[in-house]
Amino acid sequence: MDVSALKGRRIVVGVAGGIAAYKACELVRELGRAGAEVRVAMTESARQFVTPLTFQALSGHPVLTDYFDPSQEGNFGHLDLARWAEAFVVAPATADLLARVRVGMANDAVTTSLLAFRGPVVLAPAMNVAMWDNAMTQENVAALMAHARFTFVGPGAGLLACGDVGEGRLADVPAIVAGVAARFAPGPLAGKRVLLTAGPTREFLDPVRFISNPSTGKMGLALAQAARSLGATVTVVLGPVGSVDRTGLEVVDVVTAEEMAREVLARVGDVDVFIATAAVSDWRPESRAAQKVKKGAISGPETLKLVRTPDVLAEASKKVSGQARRPLLVGFAAETERVLEHAREKLERKGLDAIVANDVTAPGAGFGTDTNRVTVLTRAGSPRELQGTKDAVARGILELLLPERPPANG
Repeated sequence: MDVSALKGRRIVVGVAGGIAAYKACELVRELGRAGAEVRVAMTESARQFVTPLTFQALSGHPVLTDYFDPSQEGNFGHLDLARWAEAFVVAPATADLLARVRVGMANDAVTTSLLAFRGPVVLAPAMNVAMWDNAMTQENVAALMAHARFTFVGPGAGLLACGDVGEGRLADVPAIVAGVAARFAPGPLAGKRVLLTAGPTREFLDPVRFISNPSTGKMGLALAQAARSLGATVTVVLGPVGSVDRTGLEVVDVVTAEEMAREVLARVGDVDVFIATAAVSDWRPESRAAQKVKKGAISGPETLKLVRTPDVLAEASKKVSGQARRPLLVGFAAETERVLEHAREKLERKGLDAIVANDVTAPGAGFGTDTNRVTVLTRAGSPRELQGTKDAVARGILELLLPERPPANG
């Protein structure tokens, strides 16, 4: 069993209440032996089987058991745990916990941390055979397996602690460790460099007023994390979106279109894929006042003279067009009418390999939502529609584009 992929990885072990909880001690120890840094969260019922002190001794870190305890939250709370982790493994995952995870409940240290976690999750079920065979449990398992983030290891079959025989035993610890290591195995983008733009830009009239748009950067960041999960090294040139999850990403913060263009053009020639999701302001005020413009300083009708900002995607495409092996170029088209027609025109005019079009006026799509509905257009092949959460759409976009190869000479 090759567990070298675990070296240096940050892994949370969630322990639910069940007789198999004692095996989680060995799991924590073996993950640590493989070179991972491990932290533990426990449900209240898990504490009836194993003490938090045991896991603290094995992991070398405090254990999260009560997110209402100020000392625990101050030291390393559930949100910090979710942000810190690169993978989350639950062992044992009881029938009760699987049901609560499926519906998105957050009523203990494990489920609350897990709900806030964005990365890969390994679930190792352990329960009585009748509970495992129950139709509701199987429905919950099937629903979780439908999400790419979740994988299952086990359960095994044999003599259970209660004396029954059948499926329901916690998988052997080496199998669980291997399951976690597999989530870090090189993906289809391993060794590839992906550059993205995300968020809005701001074009200032004076120190307190600017032209911008409602972009939150959610779609671009979802794509960044999806590319990272597939093995890529990812850089995001990010407009002003406030606090966001930057785990595992190189983030270059910018504000204006000119700043975004400068950072992109400095990098685009050295990457394998460039995806432009940012909603770049097309115009900026011709001049920027050094001080706030007062209403009383202007008499009569007020006119704001605008000039064009750099077209970041077009300039990037032009820069790499002569390269022998240029990046795959992917644009986004946020439209309000004749969506596919405008997107196709943009695809051709800017020399792109693919473009993702969406109607930002449609319900459940566009700026600020957690879901999206898009159509992916390429130079070859029929348009493909995707919808769902932005995380799911991001994964779908990359899966569609992975077979694409940029032409050898632009």
